[in-house]
Amino acid sequence: MKFTTNDGVQLAFDDQGTGTPVVILTGIGGSRVIWENQVEHLLAQGYRVINVDARNQGASAHTFKGRRITRHAMDLAELLDHLNVQDVILLGNSMGAATIFAYVSLFGTAKVQAVIDVDQSPKMVADADWSFGFKNLTWEQFPTLLREPLGKATASRISDATFAKVQAVNAQYPYDAELNYPLLVDHAAQDWRDVLLQLKVPLLIVAGEKSPYFNPKFAEVCANLAPHGTAKVVAHAGHIVMAEQPAAFNQVLDDFLGKL
Repeated sequence: MKFTTNDGVQLAFDDQGTGTPVVILTGIGGSRVIWENQVEHLLAQGYRVINVDARNQGASAHTFKGRRITRHAMDLAELLDHLNVQDVILLGNSMGAATIFAYVSLFGTAKVQAVIDVDQSPKMVADADWSFGFKNLTWEQFPTLLREPLGKATASRISDATFAKVQAVNAQYPYDAELNYPLLVDHAAQDWRDVLLQLKVPLLIVAGEKSPYFNPKFAEVCANLAPHGTAKVVAHAGHIVMAEQPAAFNQVLDDFLGKL
């Protein structure tokens, strides 16, 4: 499916099922096919699954417009309005989770039932009062370090079937890291801890035990900031937790969703 934002950018998304809506947002540089195990699982559980490619990613339009995390939040808000959905569960990996925090900051939680953050610290730059940043990123290295290759995101192998689908999307819609670099800088500069402190809905933070990007201890620290926060660490998983350990991730998902 396609949806056009108010600044004329076409977004690609899938909308399947008829139950409680779960909206899925992928990390920077990724495409929605990485969530295939979760889509299948959630549909089997009776959920409606709305799986979105962000602008400049996957099958969505590649553009110089809106390379800011707040614009991504606006894209999400417009899509929710377009689909006329309420009581949504927002599920995001990496920058997808940051997009959710930006959305809540701008629009609140009137339409949101719960938030799920997969391996994304709310603050990516480490400083004197925050040690859970992205790799070794500090203000002294910002944004220069982000010009360097980010390195391998995974700690364990994803399935051949999922990998093949990801490769096919990458071949058809090549990701332009240089084009999207302003978004990476903007994304990395944010601090969403104030959003967590005021979050009125249940929050689940899932960290990868072997994430090459974030110390998994951030999950419990951040969950404790939120009024209704829960943290889980998935063993043998890196940054792309849901694709590296899909069975374990889906069980964590089920445990959280079952309590809503």
